[in-house]
Amino acid sequence: MLFNSQDYVKMFTDMMSEGFIVIDNNGIIQIYNKKAKEIFGIVYNQQISHGVGKINKGDIVIIGDNSLGRDDGNLDRESLESLGIKDNNIEQGDAILAIGVFHQKGISPIYKYLKSGNMEDTLKLKTKYLGIDLGAIIDFANRIITIEVNEEKFSMNYINAIGHMVILDGKTNKLKFYQAQGYTARGESIADLLMGSEYRAKGENSNILNVIGKNIFEIHKGSSTIKEFYKVAKGENISYIDEFKEINGIPTMCTLIPVDKDEIRIGAALKVEDISEIKHIIRERDKALLDLEKMENQLKEKKVFKKAFPNIVGESKEIEHVKRLALKAAKTNSTILILGESGTGKTILAKGIHENSRFKDNPFIHVNCGAIPTTLLESELFGYEKGAFTGANKEGKIGFFEMANDGTIFLDEIGDIPTNLQVKLLQVLQEKSFYRVGGTEKIDVNLRIIAATNKNLEEEMMEGKFREDLYYRINVFPILIPPLRERIEDVYSLVDILLPKICNEIGIDTKRISAEALNLLTRYNWPGNVRELENILERAINLSESNTILSKHITLDIKEEKSNTKEITPLRESVNLCEKNAIKRALSFYKGNKKKAMEALEISKTTFYDKLKRYEID
Repeated sequence: MLFNSQDYVKMFTDMMSEGFIVIDNNGIIQIYNKKAKEIFGIVYNQQISHGVGKINKGDIVIIGDNSLGRDDGNLDRESLESLGIKDNNIEQGDAILAIGVFHQKGISPIYKYLKSGNMEDTLKLKTKYLGIDLGAIIDFANRIITIEVNEEKFSMNYINAIGHMVILDGKTNKLKFYQAQGYTARGESIADLLMGSEYRAKGENSNILNVIGKNIFEIHKGSSTIKEFYKVAKGENISYIDEFKEINGIPTMCTLIPVDKDEIRIGAALKVEDISEIKHIIRERDKALLDLEKMENQLKEKKVFKKAFPNIVGESKEIEHVKRLALKAAKTNSTILILGESGTGKTILAKGIHENSRFKDNPFIHVNCGAIPTTLLESELFGYEKGAFTGANKEGKIGFFEMANDGTIFLDEIGDIPTNLQVKLLQVLQEKSFYRVGGTEKIDVNLRIIAATNKNLEEEMMEGKFREDLYYRINVFPILIPPLRERIEDVYSLVDILLPKICNEIGIDTKRISAEALNLLTRYNWPGNVRELENILERAINLSESNTILSKHITLDIKEEKSNTKEITPLRESVNLCEKNAIKRALSFYKGNKKKAMEALEISKTTFYDKLKRYEID
């Protein structure tokens, strides 16, 4: 023996906080302390027990491998054929999840794989296989492979690559083997077991692998650091202190020292410190820093939104999305279409977009197309020449489009514009020019057009009330403002802003609102949106004689909500009404052509005419 007093040496080295391995000049392990066994998984605290054995024909095998051929015993495509997987597209480096039966013909495997270089966040496989609920997932972000058997999970972390496997007895479906850290040292890699190698038992009463007296390459296969360790033991003069090395896929900090006696090389010593935990902590720290950066960016974004749109109140994700779109829209010259129910704040948003655009120092002209009589709308929009019609101003008049030149024109309730005037509006959108009523001189304008409506323009288009070409021309950058009932948490922010504003407008001291009253506001459906909320608050301010608004001062139209529930029709009646409206829209769209209508509706001629008769459609 080259080393004496082995018991004493073992006791001393097992007290070390680092792994310590010593080999002689033939590569035979003389010392392998407790910490080294823990680092490389030779000593492993397994929670689930299984006996010694090997894989047999008919056993069910579940594999999770994030990089085929790396740290899995050089697993390859040919090895996978033992499970019935014959796929020439699978290559070394690919990630794979596979379920199959060992050397059993007639039972097809189930598998998924990702090509190397095309990795996603996760690769998942979940199925019922031969009556057993099986699943596997590779979490590439957190570097964890998990195999599930009837909801029991077997997980393994990895640094760069790992091959994970679970084996079930083909006759009893009971657990025979599961992979655990240190499988390389134990000779239990996937490729080894598929080739017939025996696996060791796990559990409290299982025998610990005795590595003393074994060749170092039996325990650590193929590692460049171990090859270097062996060369030093054979006589090469290599040494280093605290260098990063990867052994068995585990990142370590190593110190390599030659061992000489009487100036003759008798072996080498390797001190190993596991830094995988340090790496894990660093990753957690980096994730925390990224999360912090994300939060800071969100706060910055909120500050930008608040500055850009101070009059658009709310912090819900829905209204934040609206602000984000509006800010993007403001930086372009595209036509914008704002959609939303009455009272949602379409005018406020349009003004906000204008104030954040390059037109901000020029006019913002708001035109409510639904409030101007149809007979006057054309002359109001485009102006008229003197003497253009009876009662016209003798000097003529410029229209809203000319007023908005170099600025923004906001066409509110654009869905109310009559179809004959839509043609002229389309020309302005396309050419940015028009003629006044009664005029012959073309007038060019440079302006941003924002349109808004509370109507469903697609339905209006189908019914022939809105021109299709105009719809596509204005629907370049649509922004939908959700109704208040879909962002009910914004009620709190709105009340905070509106309450002092309304009190100031009606000339009284600012009032508070009780928690019960505020809670009542959040339980209402708000068919009138923010405009209705303003009215309810103003009424409550006037009803309250003290400085606090109580729930009794909140007069919500509950009867209207109840009456709405009474208007719910039976399902069959609702379906019939939908069918009738669909047929009418199709006939209107195809200008009464029944053949085209029935083809578009994808129903037979007999069914079509039967429904025409049933619904009394001419």
